[in-house]
Amino acid sequence: MVEFGEQLRRVREEKGMTQQSLAEQLYVTRQAVSRWECGVSHS
Repeated sequence: MVEFGEQLRRVREEKGMTQQSLAEQLYVTRQAVSRWECGVSHS
C-alpha cells in the first residue's frame, strides 16, 4: 500500500505544483506539506 506522503508528493508533482503552491491552496504552511510528504506527524 502506498503511503499517504508518497501519494501526495506524486500527485502534486504530476500537477506541476510546488509544496508552496499546494500549501497556499490548502491554507497551511509549506512546512506542513513537507511534513506530510515525509510522513512526520505531531500527534
